[in-house]
Amino acid sequence: MSNKKISVTLIKSKYGRLENHQKCLVGLGLRKMHQTRVISDTPENRGMINKISYLLKVEEVR
Repeated sequence: MSNKKISVTLIKSKYGRLENHQKCLVGLGLRKMHQTRVISDTPENRGMINKISYLLKVEEVR
């Protein structure tokens, strides 16, 4: 199992979004605009990121 990490930043507002998309933000630990979290690169996290990719900026952490 690899220990890859990715950095996700919320760049657009969560208000007015679909309920499922807001739940994905909670699952990723993002609450505020421009908040950045470093999370592990798992298929579960990737699925949430893909669903709300229009709200996020994603970068690989080295």
